[in-house]
Amino acid sequence: MKLIIDDAHIELIKKVYEFYPIDGVTTNPSILAKSGRKPYDVLKEIRQFIGDNAELHVQAVSRDAEGMVKEAHRIAAELGKNTFVKIPSIPEGFKAMKELHALGIPITATAVYTPMQAFLAAKCGASYTAPYINRIDNMGYNGIQVAKHIHDIFKNNDLKTEVLAASFKNSQQLLELCEYGIGASTVAPDVIDGLVKNQAITSAVDDFIKDFESLTGSGKNMSNC
Repeated sequence: MKLIIDDAHIELIKKVYEFYPIDGVTTNPSILAKSGRKPYDVLKEIRQFIGDNAELHVQAVSRDAEGMVKEAHRIAAELGKNTFVKIPSIPEGFKAMKELHALGIPITATAVYTPMQAFLAAKCGASYTAPYINRIDNMGYNGIQVAKHIHDIFKNNDLKTEVLAASFKNSQQLLELCEYGIGASTVAPDVIDGLVKNQAITSAVDDFIKDFESLTGSGKNMSNC
C-alpha cells in the first residue's frame, strides 16, 4: 500500500518525509485554503521538495466538465509528471474524466462515498478513486467496508484503478486497509505519527538504553563504548 501525506504545509511534509517512507502528497481546496497562500506557490514548493518521481494530487474546483478540463491542463503543465488531477465523482466529473483519460492526464476521482461512484470513475479511466473513510462513517455507514468493497469491485472486474483511501481518524483504520491490500492511503501527518506512537515502544527503548548505560556509563553507545 502506498502511503501518501494529506497536507499542504511544507514544514509538516518535510518532517514526515524525514522519518517515514512516503510516496507523495495529496491536497484539496480546503487544505490549500488553510495555508493562506496562493495555490500554485504552495503546490510548486511541494513538487520541488518531493521531486518528480513522487505523486502529487491536486483538485479541480470547477462545477462543469469544460472548466475541470481547463484546470487539469494548467495543473499538469505547472506541476509536471506524476501529478494526478482530482475530479469529483459527479456527472460533470465523469464527463471530464473521460476526456482527460483520452488526453493521457492522470486522474484521481474524489468525493467518493459509494461503490458505484468508484466503479463509474474507474470505467471513465481514473487511476485512483478516493473514498472518504471517516466521512462515510459519520453518515452512519462503514467507511472501511466501503473501501474494501470498492477494492473487490476493481479486482473482480479487472479494472486497473486503485483505491486511494482518504479521511482517516486513527491508525487502526489504516491498519485494516493495509492488511486488505488497498492500493494507497492518504493520511494526515498526525495520524502517520500515531502509527508508531506508543508508550510501550518508548518504554522498551528507554529500558534498553538504561541497561546498556549501566554497563558502559552514561552517554555511551555502540560507537563510543
